[in-house]
Amino acid sequence: MKTALEAPPLGPILDDLVRYHRPQRESGSVPANIPFLAAVPFDKFGIAVATTSGKVFSSGDADIPFSIQSISKVFTLAMALRGDKSGTLWSRVLREPSGTSFNSLVQLEVEHGIPRNPFINAGALVVTDHLMEETSDAATQLLRFLTLEAGSAGPFIDEGAAASELSSSSRNLALAHFLKDFGNLKQPAESVVENYVRQCSIMMTCTELAQAGLFLAKEGRGRLRTVLSPSDAKRIGSIMLTCGMYDAAGEFAYRVGLPGKSGVGGGILVIVPGECAISVWSPRLDAKGNSLAGTAALADLSDRTGWSVF
Repeated sequence: MKTALEAPPLGPILDDLVRYHRPQRESGSVPANIPFLAAVPFDKFGIAVATTSGKVFSSGDADIPFSIQSISKVFTLAMALRGDKSGTLWSRVLREPSGTSFNSLVQLEVEHGIPRNPFINAGALVVTDHLMEETSDAATQLLRFLTLEAGSAGPFIDEGAAASELSSSSRNLALAHFLKDFGNLKQPAESVVENYVRQCSIMMTCTELAQAGLFLAKEGRGRLRTVLSPSDAKRIGSIMLTCGMYDAAGEFAYRVGLPGKSGVGGGILVIVPGECAISVWSPRLDAKGNSLAGTAALADLSDRTGWSVF
């Protein structure tokens, strides 16, 4: 990994990435079950880097809010581990790549209601259920967490988008009922799914998201407090690397070489341990549900800076 003195200046690099990777034509896809995501212009592209030294660099559409969707799972996991004094969470969800679709019902049934990892939908529902043991409105608690770590009042829950997404959440409800039947969900299935969908409907900018995720690059140290122990921060990074990009985590590790978590809103959060947090957003997705332009830009950025865990 190049040192800060060896790496080229970040500002010009990000500007160049925007010029090169901003989509020029409509390619890829958007989720059919989340109609409001289809309304986002295909050529939006933003990127931001928040460094451990306190600097923030951004370019393109980095200050336009977008739906973070499954990137929220990184933060709900951090909140759950922060409050898991009894150490029970890892008895309810595993830490292995799934190898199947992020919303697979078959795998959950075969494995008796224990989700493979906290970043597939079933695992995230278990994490949300865990959070709801402390508060019935886990989504609002997540919003407060993100607002504090981002140092901005900008993040908000798009309640209209959440209502729209909830109306087409039959598969998530099915997963929740499977979990409930296997005894791995303590709260009502409908309430857990509602909280989960509202978490996914949080709107943030690239700049806010990079700042909010920076504690993972700083051994768990947040803006005003210690969010996690260094050990837990490291372990979240490891799960991001192996499970964070749906069933394309291996390809992302090969191309980018960094822990990442994507969302079907087109965002990707990436952590460079000890250096920075990176957020990129471009709404059109590849066949695995990851941002086409965002993934390409992150691979390019990794090559230019030498940032990699390998």
